[in-house]
Amino acid sequence: MKYAVPLFFIPLFVIGLFTTTFAQETKSPVLYQSSVLTPENLFTSGIEGPAVDKSGIIYAVNFNRQGTIGKVTSNGVAGLFIQLPEGSTGNGIRFNSEGNMLIADYTGHNILKVDMKTSEITVLAHEPDMNQPNDIAIDENDRIYASDPDFKLKKGRIWRIENNKVFLLDSMQGATNGIEVSPGDNILYVNASPKVWAYDLSKNGEVKNKRLLIEFPIL
Repeated sequence: MKYAVPLFFIPLFVIGLFTTTFAQETKSPVLYQSSVLTPENLFTSGIEGPAVDKSGIIYAVNFNRQGTIGKVTSNGVAGLFIQLPEGSTGNGIRFNSEGNMLIADYTGHNILKVDMKTSEITVLAHEPDMNQPNDIAIDENDRIYASDPDFKLKKGRIWRIENNKVFLLDSMQGATNGIEVSPGDNILYVNASPKVWAYDLSKNGEVKNKRLLIEFPIL
């Protein structure tokens, strides 16, 4: 079971609590209401990767300074969770079926694993050919899928990490960013701004039948 909340394609600088209500008079749905959860400036401008563990604790990168992971309770109490190793800076966060935290370490070109019981940090996979692992998704078999953008050249790649090994799945135009696996593990969604692509995802973690899902207007 995956515990990460897929805040898909949206780097957050303020983490909100969302509720769904309905307007009684008009019968029109009020889909979302947001409120500020944490005070300003607790996280750096590099805040990314919000994910939620099975206890409802929110984790995001760069609490107070770069290279850290912060945690936030449901009532907005924030604090330092861990300091990443020297040279590492986190981006996307997910949790695997064992409840361990997985972090895309974009400066170290790593996927890091954090044992949530001991806070021990290990390198699950290292790939020097990655430009910068950015966001990650995980399927029911604990395979990891990572976006790898090159923002300067406006291109990117997607990778699969399995059994501590890294496999290139595709290269594409547009800086790959958000990435997610569908319920049922049969579709992989990838944002390569301004487009969102969908791939058929096989039981072995291979991709095929790439197609355009959404194209956003460039303002």
